[in-house]
Amino acid sequence: MREIITVIFGLGLVCNALLFVPQVIAVWRKKTDEGVSLITFGGFSLLQVIGIVHGVFEHDWSLILGMSASLLSCGTVTLLTAFYRMKRMQREGRA
Repeated sequence: MREIITVIFGLGLVCNALLFVPQVIAVWRKKTDEGVSLITFGGFSLLQVIGIVHGVFEHDWSLILGMSASLLSCGTVTLLTAFYRMKRMQREGRA
């Protein structure tokens, strides 16, 4: 039973990572940071890093891999948002 729960937990974390993909696509296509909270996605990314570290200490591969996948997708949103925000701020500063 424990193994089944571990597998379900791991799949849940992968699904969590997939939930960020539409936001990645939206930010990438629109090439803008509008409507995306950098604080929210930065906070999610930080929590995922903490989850990875906890997984390492606990030797929990489901947690490590799931949180790494989430960090990849959520971190992409965070980095794209920061990139487009800096770009927008530079444009507004020159105007």
